[in-house]
Amino acid sequence: MNNQVNPLSILREATHSQLPSPFKPVIVRLENISKIYGSGETEVRALADVNLIVEQGEYCAIMGASGSGKSTVMNIIGCLDQPTKGHYYLDKANVAVLSDADLAQIRNLKIGFVFQQFHLLPQLSAVENVMLPMVYADIHTSEQRDRAISALKRVGLKNRLNNKPNQLSGGQQQRVAIARAIVNQPVLLLADEPTGALDSRTTQEVMDIFSDLNNSGITIVMVTHEPDVARKTRRIVWFKDGEVIHSHLTPSEISQVQNSKQ
Repeated sequence: MNNQVNPLSILREATHSQLPSPFKPVIVRLENISKIYGSGETEVRALADVNLIVEQGEYCAIMGASGSGKSTVMNIIGCLDQPTKGHYYLDKANVAVLSDADLAQIRNLKIGFVFQQFHLLPQLSAVENVMLPMVYADIHTSEQRDRAISALKRVGLKNRLNNKPNQLSGGQQQRVAIARAIVNQPVLLLADEPTGALDSRTTQEVMDIFSDLNNSGITIVMVTHEPDVARKTRRIVWFKDGEVIHSHLTPSEISQVQNSKQ
């Protein structure tokens, strides 16, 4: 078996990574992004001149070994952290220069977050948890419940609207978290190890939901260390030592990269 990455794949990523389609809006554009922690002898370069484009409607997985920079780039894409240098454009806005208040508004209105731990408030029902982002978005109270119910129905929880988190399985809690993430109709859905706390059967169910959301046009970027999860996406971005090693791997090419220790 040939363990080398297909040269055509490398050529494809080298050209396409910097040239977005003329027909699709760019949702995420990272330009020469670096992130440095500390200084002098304690300096750690978490990201080194990263360039990355994600177009509207894409479904990307970010992969790499521990310490490769994938979590750091996720935090920057999610406006949870700012780069040391470089430019980050989210839906054409240069968010790298925005104030903390503006970043908070961006996170609420333009980005939906799904984490490994579900981060649901235990005292609230499923529908009340999903309503929370709309409270901060100043959406009228009369509309909040209707939109929350619609989002929960979309992820298959129409019969669990009034259940509290301790009355739901892990997979159902993650569905509530996904409904909460999409209720404000964000331009980008970010998922950080969303199946890390789930068994294999529930993982498949949750990944089916992500696929359905992407098929409906939602742009998704997912960080995962699980190859089987990444293979459910349509494009894999591979990080190593703070750099993008491969920007446009197909799901079938993951094993080649792993075997060649890229």
